[in-house]
Amino acid sequence: MNDSSKADSRRSLQPSDFPYRSTLLANLSALILLWDSPAIQGEILAKSGETIDQQSHAALRHLLAWGPMRPTALSEVLGTGASHVSKIVRRLEGDGLVARTTDPADRRATLITLTEEGEEAARGVYALGDRMISEVLDGWSPADIRQYTELTERFVTDAIESAGRQLERGLLPPKS
Repeated sequence: MNDSSKADSRRSLQPSDFPYRSTLLANLSALILLWDSPAIQGEILAKSGETIDQQSHAALRHLLAWGPMRPTALSEVLGTGASHVSKIVRRLEGDGLVARTTDPADRRATLITLTEEGEEAARGVYALGDRMISEVLDGWSPADIRQYTELTERFVTDAIESAGRQLERGLLPPKS
């Protein structure tokens, strides 16, 4: 990747790049873009000496969190197509980190399951996340971390509840 394409992949990381009226939403957008960017996360992983690519990391993380998944479900959570998930799964199978098993609920379907080595690798993915957040919060006081954590938990709970309502009505205002 040349320097200009690196700069392009990092261009919209400032909250001011997002013209929302809500400063909170602008900041969240910048954070999501930063932490969800395959280019940035892949570069960080490579510089960390990781041999597993960013997309495989994401697959391992989801499989550890939610257990065995059908390839279509894995494709949905990774936000990619079925053919791309097949490539990711083949790489992980080749590394001995996942196995394909039969779905007991529908013997015609396949589940992607972590092997013991895959579970260990997935726990390593979470350990990297813990190191990342520790570095972000390095200069914060324990009280600030506690307060931010509590507010974030509240925000996430409210966002999940709101998403349920939005799935029912869209973004139309609530009926009076």
